Amino acid sequence: MAKFTCNFISYTLKRAIDITVVIPSVTFPESCGDGNIKGVIPKHQKEEKYPVLYLLHGVGNDHATWNAYTNIELYAEERNIAVVMISGENKLYVNHGDNAFMGDMFYDFIEEELPDFIKGMFPVSHRVEDTYLAGLSMGALGTYVHGLGHPEKYRAIGAFSAGASLPPTEQDRWDPECHPQYLIQKLQENGVKGMDIFMGCGDADPLFEGCEKTVEQLRACGENVTWVPVKGYQHEWRLWDMLVEQFLDWLPRTDSFSKLGKRKI
Repeated sequence: MAKFTCNFISYTLKRAIDITVVIPSVTFPESCGDGNIKGVIPKHQKEEKYPVLYLLHGVGNDHATWNAYTNIELYAEERNIAVVMISGENKLYVNHGDNAFMGDMFYDFIEEELPDFIKGMFPVSHRVEDTYLAGLSMGALGTYVHGLGHPEKYRAIGAFSAGASLPPTEQDRWDPECHPQYLIQKLQENGVKGMDIFMGCGDADPLFEGCEKTVEQLRACGENVTWVPVKGYQHEWRLWDMLVEQFLDWLPRTDSFSKLGKRKI
């Protein structure tokens, strides 16, 4: 596994932003004692590119928090998938302000610049079939906004302990067309999009009932939703560590790396 911590000037945000990118290593499960496949010389330049998961954090977190509180690096290494984590601050992954220079345009950044940067710098697939999005809490809300708003860009999405309703203080700051309930309504009007959705939440979490309601709404739209309620857990990292591993195992994958199975670490 290789972990890259990047700081670069964003042309969308007009300032520097931090991201962490995890790329699997060149070793494979069916190996000899030296860690290489018999008869194959490992190379860092890949003929096949890795599938990629864009993983969003919650309120008060940053690009490093998923790494700090879960085993996401291990899970990514075992499953041969790249993972991208940004510092989204507490901006809900949407645009803020109408000043083209000073506004924090996180919606535009995620939709256009982030995948452009990642595909240009790292060996990740450009195929929609190999592209996934997930997040916890505020990051799950961001997953709704971008995944439900642009189902043509993702093969599957995951929302852990998500709230589909905005706090009253946030209502006026949002473009109504980015609101999760609006996007669900649009899905209902337009029919099934063919994108798989994974949702999970602890039954002791105050957001649990809202998650159940969102599952019902999405299924009523004809969406393929896998719902994982977890008994006894609240809004906590131990739950999200379990859910992200289950999500990675659940992912519908057709990339060449998925045929290798879990590697032995």
